[in-house]
Amino acid sequence: MIEINKLPSLIILIASISSCLIAQSLKILINLIRFQKFDFGILVRTGGMPSSHSAMVTSLVTATGIIDGWQSTSFALAACFALIVMYDASGVRRSVGIQATILNQMIVEFNNDNPELQFKRIKEFLGHTPVEVLVGAFLGIVLGFSICAIVGIL
Repeated sequence: MIEINKLPSLIILIASISSCLIAQSLKILINLIRFQKFDFGILVRTGGMPSSHSAMVTSLVTATGIIDGWQSTSFALAACFALIVMYDASGVRRSVGIQATILNQMIVEFNNDNPELQFKRIKEFLGHTPVEVLVGAFLGIVLGFSICAIVGIL
């Protein structure tokens, strides 16, 4: 039988993927509380509370720091990667989502004026608010520590 605490890279992978899945699952619960309905489509959509991207990368950073050491090169690489992902989620992708909303308004007006040329709406909900990113990051840190503790590394 394989002892999971003897496979550090597997623990890091499990912590990261678990954090992403838990964050995505929390979106269903939060949506249920907010709108009183189940929407399993949230599992495959981007955006929303909490950011699963942030949860995943901060769990990756946390587990890497615990397993490889806070002074390791792998921790530094994971931290830089996490900062890029979180910046992109709350900055670039959020801006693209706002632009998509404006373009969709233009498409509706254009389609009304030109029935022979019908353009399809584009996806609007792409990024995260800074709060969604921070909550996802906090969740990822907590889960990174928790999963390492469960397998006996902490």
